[in-house]
Amino acid sequence: MNPAPLEAMLARGQDNALLRFSLGSAWLGQGEPARAAEHLARAVEHDPGYSAAWKLLGKALAAAGDAPAARAAYARGIEVATAKGDLQAAKEMQVFLKRLQREPPAP
Repeated sequence: MNPAPLEAMLARGQDNALLRFSLGSAWLGQGEPARAAEHLARAVEHDPGYSAAWKLLGKALAAAGDAPAARAAYARGIEVATAKGDLQAAKEMQVFLKRLQREPPAP
């Protein structure tokens, strides 16, 4: 997905969790995980209960090489998803979190 139209919407003053989630997803798809993480962090600021945004934020942070922040995002996402009854998302994030915890720390 081309993020340019979404960036244009943001520049026009539209700013909400769904737009930020979409931007994060688009930038992640373009191979820009750090840029994606910025938008996804804003998505969960707009809507702290957005479990899909927490999951994608963890993925973006991990891809950007920030394992500690990714672990924190997944942990928070698991809490949010569990509280909402979004058990599938919680299970997925638990798997991703376990994978990160098994990886050795970066030198």
